[in-house]
Amino acid sequence: MTQDLFREDAYLKECQATVLSAGEQGILLDRTVFYALGGGQAGDSGVLVLSDGRALAIADTRKGKDAEGRATADIFHVPAPGQNFTVSFGDSVVARIDWVRRHKLMRFHTTTHLLCHLVPQLVNGCSITAEYARLDFNMTDPLDKEQLTAGIARLVAAGLPVAVGSISDEELDANPALVKSMSVQPPRGTGRVRTITIGAAGAGDAPVDYQPCGGTHVANTAEIGPVVVTKIEKKSATTRRVVLGFAAAGT
Repeated sequence: MTQDLFREDAYLKECQATVLSAGEQGILLDRTVFYALGGGQAGDSGVLVLSDGRALAIADTRKGKDAEGRATADIFHVPAPGQNFTVSFGDSVVARIDWVRRHKLMRFHTTTHLLCHLVPQLVNGCSITAEYARLDFNMTDPLDKEQLTAGIARLVAAGLPVAVGSISDEELDANPALVKSMSVQPPRGTGRVRTITIGAAGAGDAPVDYQPCGGTHVANTAEIGPVVVTKIEKKSATTRRVVLGFAAAGT
């Protein structure tokens, strides 16, 4: 089991860790700041720095799988190909993420939550990368690219706080509508489910967005910067895809 430090603090850029194993799935550490692919968000990249100063490049981060293919609590760091050394059990390393890339993922992920507020429909597909993000909404009505871009800009400019919290499994079971995704279920297994709340737009208002989520987010919507809707596609009779990109000033 890997202690996932990013769950409580997405701004941690590095941590000391000990190698538990190194094999086909990747390198397993006792603790990490690397986010593993999941919930539509790409896995982190970065380096593992050994005690002698050598840096092993990490191209991706994935969750462990058991014999039945189910995700476990292990987080594996996948080395980039072509390196002539690796690590061994017991090695002490500094796990350091590619922060510029991670921050883009955080900005996009929070923007997708703003989009869920602007388009209050169930989501049946999601992809969050450092270059773009997309949400597929289960709906038939058309969407307007300029209106959505303006709505995102308004919520970004409002400087809304983004808070990490949690609810019990029982509370989530009693409020299934909190889950806005048809394709991705929030991480379970500890008895508590992590939540993300984006603050109210005005005094006495309900939060702009509140939903279970295991991903990494910025602390305030103002940190997102300029994001625009680059494309809206009709993927099927009941699916509208919204693609997000950074405006020139936000890269």
